[in-house]
Amino acid sequence: MIIFAHPSYLRSRANRALRAVAERMDHVTIHDLYETYADFLIDVEAEQRLLLDHDHIVLMHPFFWYSAPPLIKEWLDVVLDYGWAYGEGGTAMAGKTWTQAVTTGSAAHTYGPEGSNRFTMEELLRPFEATAHLCQCRWQPPFVVHSSRQMTPDALADAAHDFAAMLEGLIHG
Repeated sequence: MIIFAHPSYLRSRANRALRAVAERMDHVTIHDLYETYADFLIDVEAEQRLLLDHDHIVLMHPFFWYSAPPLIKEWLDVVLDYGWAYGEGGTAMAGKTWTQAVTTGSAAHTYGPEGSNRFTMEELLRPFEATAHLCQCRWQPPFVVHSSRQMTPDALADAAHDFAAMLEGLIHG
């Protein structure tokens, strides 16, 4: 299941391209949080049922200010509840895979000790990795598309192809 969150989806060439390829794939569910919860009032029980129905979870979003759009944070806060996703008796997510699929506006070389962003993407995504670990999920390497606003149509097609291959890898092990 792709948990998709982009507050201005129609303006995003990269996220539209990635989502379009995923929509054409069998065995992939796309759950758009901004479409479903424009009012930010998340139906926790419905979200938990969706999670129980899927073995692979992909949080897909633009990388805003070293994090995710606010609806992702709200979703994490209310859906991954103590006693359900983690903590005493919280094993509902145990064994599922968790992957972040993010787009950035900056070039890959800007993410590292010598770059303007100072830290690698792996370091910046650590809070998500820690959340996955707490929920007993199997963390998978993130799928990152850099320089998304400057991508040529060919580079965008290549990124979409690579994203489809990553999803196929999850589906077929």
